[in-house]
Amino acid sequence: MTDAQPASDTPQRGTALRLHRALARIWGSDPRLRGWLTTSNNNDIGTLFLIVATTFFVIGGILALLIRAQLATPDSAFMQPQVYNQIFTMHGTVMMFLFAIPFFEAMSVLLLPGMLGTRDMAFPRLGAYGLWVYIFGGSAVIIAMLMGLAPDGGWFMYPPLSSAAFSPGIGADVWLLGITSIEVSAIATAIEVIVTVLRYRAAGMSLSRMPIFAWYILVVSVMILTAFPPMILGSLLLEVERALDWPFFQVENGGDPLLWQHLFWLFGHPEVYIIFLPAAGMIATILPVMARTNLLGYGWVVAAAVSLAVLSFGLWVHHMFTTGIPHMGLAFFSAASTLVAVPTSVMLFSWIGTLWKGRARMELPMLWIMGFFATFVIGGLTGVMLAVVPFNWQVHDTHFVVAHLHYVLIGGYVFPMVAAIYYFMPLLTGRTRFFKLGEVAFWLVVPSFHITFLAVHMAGLLGQRRRTWTYDADQGWTALNLVASVASYVMAIGFALIILDVAVNAFVAVRGRRNPWGAGTLEWAAAIPSPAYGFASIPIVRGRYPLHDDPDLAVRTARGEGYLGTATRHRRENLIVTTARGTPAQVVVLPGNSALPFLLAVVTSTSFLAPLFDAYIVAGLALMGVVALALIWAWGLGTRVDEGLVDAGNGAMLPLASERTDPPGWWGSVFLLLADGVHFGSLLFGYAFLWTVAPNWPPQSYLEPPLWAVVLALTCALALALGPRLAVRAIAKRGVVWPAIVLGLVGALALTVAAASVMLDRPDPASHAYDATLWLLAGHVGLHTFLSAIMLCYLAARVAAGYASPTRIGEAEIVRLWADFTAATALVALAAAWLPGAFS
Repeated sequence: MTDAQPASDTPQRGTALRLHRALARIWGSDPRLRGWLTTSNNNDIGTLFLIVATTFFVIGGILALLIRAQLATPDSAFMQPQVYNQIFTMHGTVMMFLFAIPFFEAMSVLLLPGMLGTRDMAFPRLGAYGLWVYIFGGSAVIIAMLMGLAPDGGWFMYPPLSSAAFSPGIGADVWLLGITSIEVSAIATAIEVIVTVLRYRAAGMSLSRMPIFAWYILVVSVMILTAFPPMILGSLLLEVERALDWPFFQVENGGDPLLWQHLFWLFGHPEVYIIFLPAAGMIATILPVMARTNLLGYGWVVAAAVSLAVLSFGLWVHHMFTTGIPHMGLAFFSAASTLVAVPTSVMLFSWIGTLWKGRARMELPMLWIMGFFATFVIGGLTGVMLAVVPFNWQVHDTHFVVAHLHYVLIGGYVFPMVAAIYYFMPLLTGRTRFFKLGEVAFWLVVPSFHITFLAVHMAGLLGQRRRTWTYDADQGWTALNLVASVASYVMAIGFALIILDVAVNAFVAVRGRRNPWGAGTLEWAAAIPSPAYGFASIPIVRGRYPLHDDPDLAVRTARGEGYLGTATRHRRENLIVTTARGTPAQVVVLPGNSALPFLLAVVTSTSFLAPLFDAYIVAGLALMGVVALALIWAWGLGTRVDEGLVDAGNGAMLPLASERTDPPGWWGSVFLLLADGVHFGSLLFGYAFLWTVAPNWPPQSYLEPPLWAVVLALTCALALALGPRLAVRAIAKRGVVWPAIVLGLVGALALTVAAASVMLDRPDPASHAYDATLWLLAGHVGLHTFLSAIMLCYLAARVAAGYASPTRIGEAEIVRLWADFTAATALVALAAAWLPGAFS
């Protein structure tokens, strides 16, 4: 029997090897240098994301050391005030925008397909586009700093300090435009993550069987879509005020600087939880493996993550307790700020209970998690202290707040992410750690961190203000600052050792075995390091820990015994499942490698950065390039023939996603429109805030709506919504499409005319914040009608070219979705512009 066993396995091994080679040819990237510019594979994109984010972390750390060098001694002449202001502004900017969020996005892109049992992310080219926009935007901010053009008003950019009057030059503009482009990148990645988690999973992986990290990252991605748009709007308002003198934040002309604070912290406080929750997801993933048991209270942890996300949007005002908020508001937001301790405690007790029921092994990832526990609890307690209004008034804008922020973000985010890097290193590199610098780094970083920021806490309690470049020797802060500065350099040495340790072990250490930790989740079922195609076939799972439930699953998957276990159609195929139950539903054909994402990122970044040099013509041409490349990108998708049902393996015959009414592009549009809707809602919030709170309101006169414009808007919004519906019906019945397209175009054009009437009636948006806001409302309508018109023309061309049929109707459904959104928001925007004048 022992002699016969290898012979019986030989045909299966040969078949599996041929399958792997065929899939590698189909899914692989160009091995030449230009392959990095054309790749869309999640392994390549995630690796680049990770390297760039780590580079920005190093830059941010160097800036932090410069700050501590300046504050180490009183009356220091190490830096002049202007340089110091730029350094602390850029430190916060780099760490919050260029490192924290992109780093966990990189880990998500790298790990999610494996965890979910799928071959790639939902929109590989969109992921590549987001990467390059992030690189270009972040590089512009860093280059500006090296040229001495960095902003100096703090990473929160409060007006009027950041206005043109008090921050001349292009430093603030670099921040506003560069960071906005980075937020566009984050939104692109968030959409890709959401659709991947909801639709691209292993067969049988219902929502209740998803890995816990997938739940965390799904919640976080939805938060990005709802938290980033207010910040994008605020950046737009401030940049327009600086460039065109539209007075959104000028009190004398009806504006209010507090509007910026509301918009910024509507983003800024949820961002704290956007950063923390992925780290919590890593802890919930790693801790049970280190404890050799399953996660305690899976459902409760999911509910706590969702609750924390919801609560985070009701806390932003606790950053503004000293701005004159009414007492009722202070009480509400103080109570809400303390309430977040409840879902956070649920997570902590789940993790403690998991340790209690298991047998923990103190491997290096577990050491970093223990460092997290010791640090994050302190940060949480000081957060509760800051939620108490009288105490907040005493320590607001002191170094106590600085220390609290670092306890939460370094202890609550960086420590778990270091644990994740060491935990997943065998999966990402295929190597077992040989050099043991990680343990030395741990004992350097964690104690020195506590020494640094406990001293900073004490200095804050003694009254040291944040954002001040020096202090006098007789103020009693000298010893504390010296201790904090020395310990910070020790901590920096520790982090440098971590980077060195990871780099050396990634390239020099010996090859390791698959799944060295004995984990039960699917990412350890693939070959290590993960090949370009991820899985030779899509696994079939029947539990939350598939590798524990079926130890042979990895072998059978590698042999092609799951879904899509052949490469005979010579294209990048992936499986789409039903959202709730994980039942196989569709086969999607993913696009191959292309330079389009890189080129689109170039012209997108040009459109953002050209206004820095008053090159508005170049910016306009770049926007035209964005539209042209986006159309070329979309045109290359789809097919001219109906394939019908295709063999997906395991006896399943499934339709192609392109022959369904809800293809992946439809799902992506839904979530992009969610972000768009939040942006529009933020604009309405700003309008209402100025109306009710800002001085010098109401304006001298209101816009009086002309009857013809009201009638035109109502009838043509209906035409815009009706046109795509009739087009969908005509395509389904193989009828004539162009009358429906013309009807939609007429509706879009007429809505544009109605919006233009608002601008013509108030021709000077620089005269009052009311007029400027009306121009923004009208601009929202004009932009979306323009996009709808392009989509309608594109649909007409696709129908004429044979890309649409009664089964291939998904593109028409996407156009219909956008037209409905445009019509609805146009009516709301025009109503907001016209109703005050109609009732005045």
